[in-house]
Order: sequence, then C-alpha cells, then structure tokens
Amino acid sequence: MRSAVAERAPPGGIGTADAVLDALPHPVVTVAPDGRVVEANAAAEAFFEVGATVLRRHRIHEFVPFGSPLLTLLDQVRNRGAVVNEYRVDLGTPRNGGERIVDIYVAPLPERPDHVVVVLQERSIADKIDRQLTHRGAARSVTALAAMLAHEIKNPLSGIRGAAQLLEQAAGDEDRVLTRLICEETDRIVKIVDRMEIFSDERPVEREAVNIHAVLEHVKRLATAGFARHIRFVEEYDPSLPPVFANRDQLVQVFLNLVKNAAESIGGAADGEIALTTAFRPGVRLAMPGSSARVGLPLEFCVRDNGPGVPEDLMPHLFDPFVTTKPTGTGLGLALVAKIIGDHGGIVECDSQPRRTIFRVLMPIFDQAGGLVPPSPEE
Repeated sequence: MRSAVAERAPPGGIGTADAVLDALPHPVVTVAPDGRVVEANAAAEAFFEVGATVLRRHRIHEFVPFGSPLLTLLDQVRNRGAVVNEYRVDLGTPRNGGERIVDIYVAPLPERPDHVVVVLQERSIADKIDRQLTHRGAARSVTALAAMLAHEIKNPLSGIRGAAQLLEQAAGDEDRVLTRLICEETDRIVKIVDRMEIFSDERPVEREAVNIHAVLEHVKRLATAGFARHIRFVEEYDPSLPPVFANRDQLVQVFLNLVKNAAESIGGAADGEIALTTAFRPGVRLAMPGSSARVGLPLEFCVRDNGPGVPEDLMPHLFDPFVTTKPTGTGLGLALVAKIIGDHGGIVECDSQPRRTIFRVLMPIFDQAGGLVPPSPEE
C-alpha cells in the first residue's frame, strides 16, 4: 500500500502539511458536506485498512458501523460550527477486525465551508497501560503474601505431614487411607506456596542477548510434543528484529504459559490453531515507575488462538493472582507472566473475542550493557 503522502504529494516534492499529518500517530480524515472522504493521513489508512485512494472514492458512513455516533457528530459540527468531542465510541466493523474503541474529535474547517476534520484516538493502548500498572500492583501484593506464606504456612505444614506419617505406621488399612490423604493434600499446598515464592524473589535478573524466535521455536517444540500435539501452529516472524536483552529461561516460561493457556482454551477442537507472531511496532511508550522518562516498547510478540475467547467479566482481572476459569487451576500463571514481563520493562495485554484471542507482549530494546535504547524519531 502506498502512503497517503506519496499519493497527495505535489510534483515538486512532499507537501509540508501532508508530511506533518502523516507523522501523526492518530487517524485524521477530512469529510466533505456529502460525506465523502476528501483527505486521509497514513494512520487513517492503517485504521480503516484501506489506502487513501480507496477512502476518497467512498463516503465515511461506509467505513463505520450503521448508525454510528460519528455521523451525528459530523452534523452537529456543521450546524454549530464548533468543535465536538465524544469518548469511548466503538468504530469496529468486520472490515477492520471487530471492536475498535476510540475517542472522537470533530472540528469545522473554516477554509472549506461545511468540511470537517475528524481525529480518532484509539483507547486500547491507554487502557492497556492503565491495566498493566494495576497488574504490577497486584504482583507486588502477591510478593508480600508469598514471603509471609513461606514462613507462616510451610513450617506448620511440615509438622502436619510428619505427624501424619507417624500415625500411618500404627494405623489400620482404613485409617491409612486418611493419613495418605493428609500427606497428599499437604504436598499440594506446599507446591502452591512454592509457586508463589517465585513472586518474592527480588534477586537481579541475569540477562543476555536472546533471539526471541529461538525461544518461540523451543516453546513450540515443547508444546507439539505434549499438550498441543493436536493443534496446528502458524509462525509469522519479522526476521529483522534485534535480540532481546532478557533472561532466556524466564521468556520460555512466559511463552510456555501463554501457549498452554491457548491450547487449553482450544481444547479438542479439530480446527485448533495457535499463531506465534513477532513485529516491530513503533509508537507505544510507557512511563517507567519512579521516572518521568517515557520508554519505547517497539518489540511486539504475540500468541493468538482461535478458541472461544476469555469471558468478558474476567478480562479486567485476567492478570490478577488467583483468577482462573480452570477447575483445578491456581490462577498464578498469568500473574507470573505479568511479573516477569514487568521486571523486563515491558507490558503484556490480552485482546479477546470469539475465535480470536491475542496475548500481546510489548518490550523495549536494550543494548548489550542493559541500557535502554532511546526511541527512534518515528516512535
């Protein structure tokens, strides 16, 4: 697809105004009185998933849901001649892949009567970062809880198990079943506490340059040899990605958890598919705790499945500890994923709808000394 700048450029070169518009990360379109799209920047092309030439051949109502509030806003701005804003509007259609929550800013264009400018700001990234900060707070709560459990629960459990073993020696066959049950349940609780102790491990993470594609291939081999042997895998990799400065074992743990969740969501479906994707996505920046500096998160790694999706009421709490839909699950897997990625300076989020659930990991670029590579101008 050619850029909107290239299509609008005058013969002598790229217009300054067009270049500025195309540098903006937010979709911007100009709409004529009859609803035709007159101009569109590069971000608008990406949002509506068509080129500017195609956009200009159609009216705006053809690219938004039927009866969308955006159409009412256009009429309001023309009638009042003033700027109008609307927040959290869904412009998702089958054409652009489902739910697309945006804030809408509509303003008149004085130089062109009855023409209006529409600016869209996607809410997804802002909402994801807000939720991710909540997830980190939840992980810190588990850290304190894990430290307490290790001391206050494991020690008494050891005594309970020892007492049950002593009773077993003098018990009859019927009573021995009960003592074994005590030992088995004690061991199960210890395993849960052991998993939680990972949250209280505050030692510095040992890192090195890691090829993310090698990590994903290793995870795929483990999955196809075991719990996901009946599922088809698809790889969509960007071979130009730089190495990730990270702990390889922890990244394996993260993506093994995500792939295992995807496989369990698919279950025994005959058309089950898991896609592993990597890409460079400039534009996402996150303020680091304790600093006013914003860090670019251009490295995107995704695990996508075609299972039934995550229940809507579970989405806001998906990465919280002890939240699970599995009858025998502990709800610590995704909380641990959020902690590990947070320790690496990144974020993890989930977009879910039936037959298209995506767990997306966004991470910064580090140099070999562990310093953050500054965001590029386009970020």
